[in-house]
Amino acid sequence: MSVRIDGDKKGSVPAGARKVLRGPRPETVPSLVGTAATFVGLLNIAAGIFPRFRASRMHAVTEVLPGTTGPFAAALALSTGVLLLLLAHGLKRRKRRAWRAAVALLPIGAVAQFLYRHSVVGVLISIALLVLLVRHRSEFTALPDPRSRWKALANFILLGSGSLGLGLVIVSVHPGRVVGNPSIADRIQHVMYGLFGFEGPVEYAGDTSWTVAYSLGALGLLTAITTIYLAFRPEHPAARLTEDDERQLRDLLAKHGARDSLGHFALRRDKAVVFSPSGKAAVTYRVVSGVMLASGDPIGDVEAWPGAIERFMDEAKAHSWTPAVVGCSETGGEVWTRETGLDALELGDEAVVDAADFSLSGRAMRNVRQMVKRIERNGYETRVRRVRDLSVGELERVRRAAEDWRGTDTERGFSMALGRIGDPGDGDCVIATAHKADDGSGEPGPYGDLKAMIHFVPWGTDGMSLELMRRDRSADPGMNELLIVAALQAAPKIGIEHVSLNFAMFRSALARGEKIGAGPVLRLWRGLLVFLSRWFQIESLYKFNAKFQPRWEPRFMVYRAHGDLPRIGFAVMQAEGFVNLALPRPFTRFSRAHRQRPCAHLTATEGERAVRAA
Repeated sequence: MSVRIDGDKKGSVPAGARKVLRGPRPETVPSLVGTAATFVGLLNIAAGIFPRFRASRMHAVTEVLPGTTGPFAAALALSTGVLLLLLAHGLKRRKRRAWRAAVALLPIGAVAQFLYRHSVVGVLISIALLVLLVRHRSEFTALPDPRSRWKALANFILLGSGSLGLGLVIVSVHPGRVVGNPSIADRIQHVMYGLFGFEGPVEYAGDTSWTVAYSLGALGLLTAITTIYLAFRPEHPAARLTEDDERQLRDLLAKHGARDSLGHFALRRDKAVVFSPSGKAAVTYRVVSGVMLASGDPIGDVEAWPGAIERFMDEAKAHSWTPAVVGCSETGGEVWTRETGLDALELGDEAVVDAADFSLSGRAMRNVRQMVKRIERNGYETRVRRVRDLSVGELERVRRAAEDWRGTDTERGFSMALGRIGDPGDGDCVIATAHKADDGSGEPGPYGDLKAMIHFVPWGTDGMSLELMRRDRSADPGMNELLIVAALQAAPKIGIEHVSLNFAMFRSALARGEKIGAGPVLRLWRGLLVFLSRWFQIESLYKFNAKFQPRWEPRFMVYRAHGDLPRIGFAVMQAEGFVNLALPRPFTRFSRAHRQRPCAHLTATEGERAVRAA
């Protein structure tokens, strides 16, 4: 498959050209400086903690490294080592703030060495490192990441725990100078007191008590200062889709929305957007753990895609984010790789059903047909409507049911989830609901006769994409099959020609691995996927989609280097909600009254849990 790409004003690309926009590839100087900071930090921590290390030949090396000074050598070496470790990652990512901190730290180490140790060599080493940073200051231009004051809490917990662990080591590495035989509880108490600057119950002979006290005090002061800094620095919240951005995206989708079934998901309001210079194309993204994660194809005119992609790569380079695209089509993957020099990896396939060809007849549909007939005999009925046709009261019941029927505390979804139901701008969305008037108890439920629902977003003017599946746990098994069949059968009546069910990861490997003649490597790979399906529903989602005899459209991931794949994979799991590093749900509920909650309803994958449970 190929596509003609014309230019888009600035950064135009002639048809057939292969322009390569280099993204934020690892730089030699920042990488070396970051590695050196890590090495020096570890050496200084070791020099500040272990007495034998300070008396060894390695100490001759650490004496001339920044952070080792006169009578306060242990405390300063320890605190400087921790600071350098904290700065190392930022230096590798070319962060300007990390560069400024390192430039400020090195002169302090040099002055301290001259005043306390009169170490000319140590001063020269500090100045040499400082000159190296200043000379290559143009390498360290990356802007800060999105941040909030919750970073202060994370810093306090992590650095406080690390300080407690290092403190226990500091208290315990002087066995020959400890008076008596203090217990573990006494040592922990001594560390806790020392972090706050007080004397603890453990006693030492000679000057060791001063060394321990200075080291523990330095750790406590370092934890306090960094936490206070993070708590009171100005917030840079994660970008959100503005009203103007959303309006422009809707205009682009109205003209070009039929190109990609994932296009409407660009309207998630916890995404940011970059537009091409002409405004005819856009790329939406979210930054997760330093990964600039886009999903689906660019929005808009394909001839303007290069301009939007260039803006995306420029933004990634400016912040030193790792660029990645998840779930793009074959055409999108070709454009991304051609325009940026990135690589592509096939992730799986999207299940697409043509409504005109769908039928319950035939042997292949026997199981689905029997399940649907059985549920209908039990008294269930279905309704398929545009969201704008629901009354206000029914729409509110649907929203409350979708919230309460969610299978996990963590809302899931990113690449194939909109994160909301019934927004005024989403009237073209389609919702299929299952109803049963009498559940046997004689009393109506909290949502009336509503028992299950599935929600679709528009795919151009004649298509729709499955976004969410929810059901009452007390409803009969097979609700999802019932509603999908109802939606497919009703599709022609509401002008829908093709329906995207959802994405099946590694579908081709699962399908080929179970066939006769599959090789040992393919069978091993399939076995691993089946094993992982216990947690991620990989195999079950593929089999669920296959019930409806869809055609499979490949989807790809675009990435910079093979070494980035673990990091990108972790970021995708965070974005989709499988890994949750946020606050527990009670705290997020409390915060709803103060700010708009990010829209992140789970995808159809979560609905499949109901299928498996059934």
